[in-house]
Amino acid sequence: MIARLPLRRKQKYGAVPTIVDGMRFASTGEAKRWGELKLLEKAGAISGLQRQVKFPLNAQGGGLLGHAILDFVYVEDGKRVLEDFKGVTTALAHWKLNHVSHQYGIDVRIVRAAR
Repeated sequence: MIARLPLRRKQKYGAVPTIVDGMRFASTGEAKRWGELKLLEKAGAISGLQRQVKFPLNAQGGGLLGHAILDFVYVEDGKRVLEDFKGVTTALAHWKLNHVSHQYGIDVRIVRAAR
């Protein structure tokens, strides 16, 4: 069941917060992608599906710079996949995703909203 939440104010990039299976998603596109991944997991194509996984971002000399929260993490063909759903990629999001890729040695798969 998909429920769209009433908006108190207009979202910056036009995303419509959505609830699916009692979970809040930032956009209808992200909620749709969750449904697709759940079907892939049920079919056995992926496993270990998680959402909103927090990755610490560390400076080279040590110390915590902040965190990147990726929308989905799962295992596909024996490899860990980090995936983020984006309607709009801001400069900060681009930097965080690159930082995660370099720090953890895993490319982040970006899934774009259909236009």
